[in-house]
Amino acid sequence: MKSTPNHLTIALAVALACGLGSAQAEEAGSNTAPADTAMSLAGNQEGTVFKSLTIEGENKVQITFDRPELSIDLDPSQAPGLTWGSSLDILNRTVPDLDAPLLGTSALMMSPYRVRPWITVYDTGPAAIFNSDLESVDHWTLLVVDSRGREVVQFEGRKNPPRRLEWDGRKQDGTLALPGLTYSYVLEAFDKAGNKRRFVGEGFQIEAYRRDHGNSQEFLISGSQWTDAERTARPGASAYLLETASWLNMRTGAGDPVTVTATAGSYAEAQALGDKVAAELRPLIPGDGTRVAVAAIVEPGTPPGGILNIRTGKSEQGKDQD
Repeated sequence: MKSTPNHLTIALAVALACGLGSAQAEEAGSNTAPADTAMSLAGNQEGTVFKSLTIEGENKVQITFDRPELSIDLDPSQAPGLTWGSSLDILNRTVPDLDAPLLGTSALMMSPYRVRPWITVYDTGPAAIFNSDLESVDHWTLLVVDSRGREVVQFEGRKNPPRRLEWDGRKQDGTLALPGLTYSYVLEAFDKAGNKRRFVGEGFQIEAYRRDHGNSQEFLISGSQWTDAERTARPGASAYLLETASWLNMRTGAGDPVTVTATAGSYAEAQALGDKVAAELRPLIPGDGTRVAVAAIVEPGTPPGGILNIRTGKSEQGKDQD
C-alpha cells in the first residue's frame, strides 16, 4: 500500500537529492515536524528499512504491512434469525382469516336446513269436534273407540254436555291417537230420574296433525298419506316431509334425537316404512345421521301402508319423560 508523503518525508527526500548532510536535512524539515533521532536514512543505499517502513529511491516512500486473515466464527444454525423452523412457522407469521372466505362462500350457498314456516299441511287444531244440543241432563258420558273396538278416551260431566266439545287427540293414557284409523263415539246422557239416552255417532278419521309439547315436537300421519304426498311431489320433496324437517330445524339442535315410529300389521312392513322416512329426513336436518332412530311396532288391524309417528326431544308417544 502506498501513501502520499508528508511534509517531513518530502523535505528529507529533497535534501538527499541535493546532497545535503543530515544537519541540513534536519534544518530543512524543522519547520514542519520534530526530528526523529531514533532512525536515520542512509543516502548511499537503494533503500533503508525502518521496521515496517521501507523507503526506496530518492523521492518516494512505500509502506507495506501484512493483511490479517479474515476469519468469521459464525454458526448459521445458531445465528439469530437463521434457526431452522417448520412450515407452521411460516404460516404463523400472519394469522390467517378463516371466517371471511367461509362467510363469502356460504352467503351464496343454499342451506338444505332451511326453515319453511309457510308450509302448514299438518293440522294443528282439534283432532275431532263433538256437538250436542241436549237439555235437562243430569250427567253424561262420551266414549270414543277405535275401529278395533278399544276405548280411546272418555269424557264425562254434570248437567248438560257442552254444545261444542273439542278433542285434541290425546288418549286416556296420555299418548296421541293415530291417524289412518276409523273412530266412532257414543254419547250417553242421564236425567235426574235416571233415564238414559244413548247416541251413536258416525265414524270419523283423524287427519295428519302436529302437536307441540314445549320441549318436543310430534307429527302423526298415516303411511299411505305420506306416500301419496311423496308420489305427487316427485321429483321434489313432499310438503309433509318439508314441514317436518322445518319444525325439527327450528325447535331442535344438531344433537337432539329424532325417533320415527312406524306401526304396521307386520314387522317387516313397519321396519321398511320407518327406514324409508328416516332416510328422507336425514339430509334435511343437521347433525349426524344416527340422531334419527327407527322403531317398528306391530299392531294387528293397522290399515295398509302403516302409520307414522315422528317425534323429538324427550317425548315418547306424546308423553314427556323425566
